[in-house]
Amino acid sequence: MNWVEAIGYAGTVLTVASSAMSTMIPLRIVALTASCVVITYGLMINSMPVVLTEMIQIPFNAWRLFQMVRLVKDVEKAASGDLSLDWLKPFGKARQFKAGQVIFRLGDEASEMFTIESGRFRIPEHDIELGAGDVVGELGMLAPDNRRTGSLVCIESGHALCLAYSEVKQLYYQNPEFGFYFLKLTSERLFQHAGRPTAAPSPAAAEVV
Repeated sequence: MNWVEAIGYAGTVLTVASSAMSTMIPLRIVALTASCVVITYGLMINSMPVVLTEMIQIPFNAWRLFQMVRLVKDVEKAASGDLSLDWLKPFGKARQFKAGQVIFRLGDEASEMFTIESGRFRIPEHDIELGAGDVVGELGMLAPDNRRTGSLVCIESGHALCLAYSEVKQLYYQNPEFGFYFLKLTSERLFQHAGRPTAAPSPAAAEVV
């Protein structure tokens, strides 16, 4: 076996190794390395289809690697004190809500969380008012029965970013480090809510709900 064939076999080993990995950041790094090795091999044997195939894959793997690295850094920052979840915007869907609209009620089945971008919202069971930059609804994902721990009412028209729990779970399973920091973040939110007094809904809130 000459050294050209050795490069080809190395590219094959790296490609297979990347396919066997379960965590996304190492997978993307190995996949990018494999593409570079296979491109080198393709140029040496003058096989443009091989080169073209790998060159097409490189931008996709590089972009996904960038996204995951950015997510890990942003979640680490959030877990250390900044509780903003703006880093999830690329994975969510913007929705508009009108004043008086009930987004969900206490005990409803939960499947998504919200990052408020504008307007004002209220959790009547806890007498908590939320505005731009606040996050609500993430605790339903941690509840054993995936039920809402409170109601959410829009009291001033605005927009919120909706992120399905399925998206959060996918990111969690794809990257263990991301999952660790997200759990730390939500744990801090649980302690914050636990430290707040619970108040009965006011008559005005009851009318809205």
